[in-house]
Amino acid sequence: MSRIGKAPVVIPAGVEVKIEDLKVSIKGPKGQLETVAPAGMKIKQQDNQLLIERPSDLPSVRALHGLIRSLINNMVKGVNEGFEKRLELVGVGYRAAKKGNNLELLVGYSKPVTIVKPDGIEFEVPQPTKISVRGIDKQLVGQVASNIRRVRPPEPYKGKGIKYSDEQVRRKAGKTAKVGGAA
Repeated sequence: MSRIGKAPVVIPAGVEVKIEDLKVSIKGPKGQLETVAPAGMKIKQQDNQLLIERPSDLPSVRALHGLIRSLINNMVKGVNEGFEKRLELVGVGYRAAKKGNNLELLVGYSKPVTIVKPDGIEFEVPQPTKISVRGIDKQLVGQVASNIRRVRPPEPYKGKGIKYSDEQVRRKAGKTAKVGGAA
C-alpha cells in the first residue's frame, strides 16, 4: 500500500464532503472545490475521515492512489484555510502595485507588465517590493506565482529579479580583473 494513499484525510469541522460515484465535492468556509477521481478508486467517508482505496495493485493504479489522496487533502485544506505564496522583488526601481484587481510590475522593462487576476486568486501588495498570492486551489496559486516569477526570474550575478520569499538564489562570481601582462 502507498504510505500516502492509505493515510486518511481528516475532515475538519465546517467542511462538507459530497461523494457521487467518482466526483468529490468539498465545500468549506472559503469556497468550494471539485475533482474527479480516476476510474476504479473507491472513496469512502467514515465519520470525519475520507478513506481512499484502490481496486488492484497494477502499477498504473498504484501511482494514482497517493496522488488522488493528496489532491483531496489539498482541497480540504484549501477550502478550510487557503494557500498563499509570497514573492519578493529585488532590484533598484523594481516595484509592484495593485491596479484594480490586476497586478502591475515595474521590473526594468520599458513598460509595466500587467498580470491579470484569474478567478479564485487574490493579490496583495503589502509593500512595493512584496507580493502575496492567495487562493483556495493549491495548484492555481502555485501556477500564478510561477507566472509572476517568470516575468523576471532572479539572475545569479546580482540577484535581481522576482523570487519566492523563501528561495535562496545561488550567486556566481563576476568577472575578475586580468592579472599579468598588458595587452
